[in-house]
Amino acid sequence: MEMKNKIKRSQRDAYSEKLLEFGEKDDNVVVLDADLSASTKTCVFQQRFPKRFFNVGIAEQNLMTMASGLALEGKICFASTFAMFATGRAWEQIRNTVCYNNLNVKIVATHAGITVGEDGASHQALEDVAIMRSIPNMTVISPCDFQETQKALEFALKKQGPVYIRLSRCDVADVFDKNYKFDPYTPVKLAEGEDGTVFSTGEMTSFALEAVKELKKSNLNLSLYHLSMLKPVCEEKIVSILKYNKNKPVFTIENHSTIGGLGSLLCEISCSYF
Repeated sequence: MEMKNKIKRSQRDAYSEKLLEFGEKDDNVVVLDADLSASTKTCVFQQRFPKRFFNVGIAEQNLMTMASGLALEGKICFASTFAMFATGRAWEQIRNTVCYNNLNVKIVATHAGITVGEDGASHQALEDVAIMRSIPNMTVISPCDFQETQKALEFALKKQGPVYIRLSRCDVADVFDKNYKFDPYTPVKLAEGEDGTVFSTGEMTSFALEAVKELKKSNLNLSLYHLSMLKPVCEEKIVSILKYNKNKPVFTIENHSTIGGLGSLLCEISCSYF
């Protein structure tokens, strides 16, 4: 597997590119946004398919409710806004309408984590994974780069039921090339080392990979695993990694609070098996 880690590209551009592809192939694909289409990049779909694009304005609760109604009519709905507003303002609608009814709504939220630039603390979604992981029927994916974002979107399109995909605002260095085969149920091993294990998710995997390379120059050799899907996870595969590295330190790297995120996920699994 070839690791690029050189070119920096936007996950949001990966999203807009895939939306156009989905729209060309399937008339049932519709896109909704909450007055942030220029930032989420759904405006590209709006320009090509204006009759299948719905801007609900600054009304995130309506965003999820309208997506649910369209899903009940057989549409495949991609609903987007910033992660803070998608998971925070519309939590009740996601829980009671989208997930309770297991509807085919794909929530693709951008500007996740602290990397939102001048938007500031009010826009920094540090709890969204915890919120989405706690809701029954929800699948949670945090892709690491341009290529994996597109693979995750293809997975979400085919999967029946709710999916939450978490994207960054900033450009991210490529980790994978176009030949990457996406298997969200399996941690991807990016580095081998006997001194400890690092688990990362989202765009932080790119930074983790560079950090592991730098530490190797100082004779500190760490294994690195990337987890794209944070719910559901294959606990057995994670446990086998932890057993193999038994009595060695384990680190987690994520653009999210450790409470309810990747850090909590690893602790939950460890407590269940060890």
